[in-house]
Amino acid sequence: MRKTFLTSLAVLLASGTAFAQSASDGKVKIGILNDQSGVYADFGGKSSVEAAKMAVEDFGGKVLGVPVEIVDADHQNKPDVASNIARQWYDTQQVDAIMDLTTSSVGLAVQALSGEKKKITINTGAATTDLTGKACTPYGFHWAYDTHALAVGTGGALVKQGGDSWFFLTADYAFGYSLEQQTGDYVKANGGKVLGSVRHPLSSQDFSSFLLQAQSSGAKVIGLANAGLDTANSIKQAAEFGIVQGGQKLAALLFTLAEVNGLGLEAAQGLTLTEGYYWNLDDKSREFGKKFFARTKKMPNMIHAGTYSAVTQYLKAVQKAGSDDSDAVAKALHEMPVDDFFGRGGTVGANGRMIHDMYLLQVKKPSESKEPWDYYNVLATIPGKEAYLDPAKAGCPLVK
Repeated sequence: MRKTFLTSLAVLLASGTAFAQSASDGKVKIGILNDQSGVYADFGGKSSVEAAKMAVEDFGGKVLGVPVEIVDADHQNKPDVASNIARQWYDTQQVDAIMDLTTSSVGLAVQALSGEKKKITINTGAATTDLTGKACTPYGFHWAYDTHALAVGTGGALVKQGGDSWFFLTADYAFGYSLEQQTGDYVKANGGKVLGSVRHPLSSQDFSSFLLQAQSSGAKVIGLANAGLDTANSIKQAAEFGIVQGGQKLAALLFTLAEVNGLGLEAAQGLTLTEGYYWNLDDKSREFGKKFFARTKKMPNMIHAGTYSAVTQYLKAVQKAGSDDSDAVAKALHEMPVDDFFGRGGTVGANGRMIHDMYLLQVKKPSESKEPWDYYNVLATIPGKEAYLDPAKAGCPLVK
């Protein structure tokens, strides 16, 4: 009897230890933190939350035998608000990881806090390469796209088409600066010139003075280093000034399917842009797109698809690690290939950058669109190694 008791006790203790390693609080909890009411609400917003929930459901709702929970909040594009929410999630709500993090200033702030707390962040909505450059952490990952990929894609395409002089209309925060610099550097490296730039506040309503400066510069290309409704409003107001009709091109440096839908094909037709996912690319993409549409009544952009991919890969990493311990999960994320409809053949660099193919796209004319949400012609596939910085050259102090 004593032997049986000791054996049973050993099994009980072992299972208790395993449970503690898998999830000390009996669950795995992921926070989706993004803009749900402002200029980027369509860019990520509640649709990213739904994508995260879809990923959990498709994974089976559990990992290592414990339930997976999604929580979400609106950071209002304010780094202090985002940091306060993240701190509360970590300190009182047992959140294990935070994802999306639309807006680069928010992404940088929350990634820094998470590094201190030894918690995982996977940025799918923020763009700046600083996340995997000078601001990298052992627990920070960047998933869907970044400013370098946008510069290589959209900027590179327009330079090749003869757009060798640029003027930038730039959102006045970290994302805009990074996108302007990356694209400007790429233009100059390929023999072009940057004639100037002007910065506008986030969520501007009136772009007239900025557009007039861009128009008077005489630049062949006006680079819109902004996103969301700011880009859509820039394009609408540029039409009022006859900028495109006057011979200048608009480069929407961060524009996604959600914003094209909001603007409409009549206004958006002909725009060249770069995304990491398009629902009508092939059968795998269409399968996810149609499932997402059945749930949200809209087709996903690269942020929504990237969030699904990031949540799924995080759960796979927890499973591989046999624990939700951040060090073990981070190690697994670095080691595991990414092979889903989004990050086909993807790899994670030592700086946390997920390297995957991007797509150069052009918005169709209304007459070319064959069905709802059929908005893009695919011009080229940009291999991941061309789209993203070499991790060894990205400026991350963790990479030797």
